[in-house]
Amino acid sequence: MRAKDERRLELLSRKLAEAGKLAEAGKCVAREDAVQASEKLYKAAEEAVKELAFRFELSKSKEARRKGRWTATLLFRAVRRLSERVNLEILNWWAQAWFLHVEGFHEARLEIEEVKVRVGSVRELVSVVEK
Repeated sequence: MRAKDERRLELLSRKLAEAGKLAEAGKCVAREDAVQASEKLYKAAEEAVKELAFRFELSKSKEARRKGRWTATLLFRAVRRLSERVNLEILNWWAQAWFLHVEGFHEARLEIEEVKVRVGSVRELVSVVEK
């Protein structure tokens, strides 16, 4: 398979992952499962950042590929660069997703209402990929 075809497949795979995570998050919100909704929303945001970094050929994307994984440091650096190049709001939307990841999933300290008010931020971040 040519590199260009591999890249298209990777982009499609990430878009499907984002859509799937958002759909799963919606189900978790409906069930009022704040922990799982938090993680699904974060994962959708994470996939969006990775896809945008890949699309805009950020060095962080190449570094993640070399390492075989994305670290939190690489994600935060990519978010900063994307906010400079694409949309300043990406920084804020990512901060909301990270908050869900840490406080909602790892620490399990959020009630469903705290998760619900952050859904829009994650949707906005994911919508940048769709443009």
